[in-house]
Amino acid sequence: MNKQSLTPFLTKLIEYAENKEIISFDVPGHKLGRINDDLRNYLGEKLYRLDCNSPIGLDNLNKPKGVLLEASNLMAEAFKGNKAFFLTGGTTMGILSLVMSVVKSKEKIILPRNVHKSTINALILSGAIPVFIYPEFDVKLGISNQVSFEDVKKCIEENTDARAILLLNPTYFGVTCDIMKIVDFAHQYNIVVLVDEAHGSHFGFSNLLPLSSMECYADAMTASLHKTIGSLTESSIIVTQGLRIDNQKLKSTINMLQSTSPSSLLLASLDSSRKYFYEHGEEDIKRVLELALEARKKINKIKGLFSPDKEYFTKNGSFDYDETKLIVYIKEIGLPGPLVYKKLFYDYQIQIELAEPNLILMVLTSGTNEHDLNKLVLALQDISKEFYSDPEIDYEPPVVTYKYPEYSVRPRVAYHAPYKYILLNEAENEIIAESIMIYPPGIPLVIPGEIINQEIINELIYYQNTDSLILKDTDGILVKVIDKEKWNKYLEDEENEEK
Repeated sequence: MNKQSLTPFLTKLIEYAENKEIISFDVPGHKLGRINDDLRNYLGEKLYRLDCNSPIGLDNLNKPKGVLLEASNLMAEAFKGNKAFFLTGGTTMGILSLVMSVVKSKEKIILPRNVHKSTINALILSGAIPVFIYPEFDVKLGISNQVSFEDVKKCIEENTDARAILLLNPTYFGVTCDIMKIVDFAHQYNIVVLVDEAHGSHFGFSNLLPLSSMECYADAMTASLHKTIGSLTESSIIVTQGLRIDNQKLKSTINMLQSTSPSSLLLASLDSSRKYFYEHGEEDIKRVLELALEARKKINKIKGLFSPDKEYFTKNGSFDYDETKLIVYIKEIGLPGPLVYKKLFYDYQIQIELAEPNLILMVLTSGTNEHDLNKLVLALQDISKEFYSDPEIDYEPPVVTYKYPEYSVRPRVAYHAPYKYILLNEAENEIIAESIMIYPPGIPLVIPGEIINQEIINELIYYQNTDSLILKDTDGILVKVIDKEKWNKYLEDEENEEK
């Protein structure tokens, strides 16, 4: 039997749950499902019996020596790395752990500006200096894509003292850069290559998809198995290889951030999903890509809609594209993305991943079937018939930002600086003291330390008017900015502290 067919942790957990002789005097307090609250009554006793906290035989995630160590070794092998770490705090925990363990305060890290908010939070916690590379922008779709090798090369040559570079593989929308070429060039300067593979954990299981970061010899990656492979939400991994990563330092950092009472259900789902995808991922991906191809053909026959494929992206400068991401460009039907998002849910019971002003995004996985995609196509046909070229629709084209804000000071400095709250429409040229983003995707429009511009203000007003979910520290029309009257005194204090 192939050892990848084993599930060391899951097997031991089931054995523990099935032992009805065990008496629990440890936590959790439900005592193997004895408290009959509403959730237990709905889910049943079995799930609660699986929810335990490191009893004898089930190992300890903070210092694994038994079944969790076995399971993580299998994970590393499946993902073509040398060492793997289980995470129960999502890939957010992975990003924080990698950046904090590799980059110290005031050391440089090169990264694309369209990173997830967790990377910005990692800059705040680590004190690292970001050196941003601005990604290619698709003017038609209105989305940021990959960084080009030429821009990365130029940035590295201008910042040879950078400690690390962080790449996206892929972007939220499925676009990838020439990661192998970038890794090779970065390593010439002994720059550590970290990869946010949150949306690409399935890459290494099929040659029909872009290359995974481990196949490209990156030093470390973190991936959301729950996004594309099927583990439970919030379960993720870190995988490392080579000598540039101090795995002991990384483990110490993970233990700072991870709960000492990790969910056994999340850990078991990592073990189980790894086995499933190792055995069935290749055939599943082939099936899903065939379904995606048929769906695109049908969607591209609908008036006002366009679903781009890999050829579209590569012709427009992208290195590669993951076609399990189904994008539909909806601008021409006269209804903005956020409203299409809501209409699909309320009128057709279809929950999609996200909506941008000009497009909507669907994530296809092993769990997607032909029925689902047919229902989506029919719904989009109805929406097109209702809104395309309708003279009664008073439609104002959505605002799409083509210019990122100007970077001013380190995110950590801005985050801890004196601040005040002002009206959004009066915030132009102010230094922002918070991250502001639309969720999903959770990519900040502006981060602490950047100077907000009018384009960003206009875009935020647009999202407010479409009732999109805007994540920021403040409510309503207020934003948090650095209080310039107290700013100079703060800078003096920081300089004295550093001396």
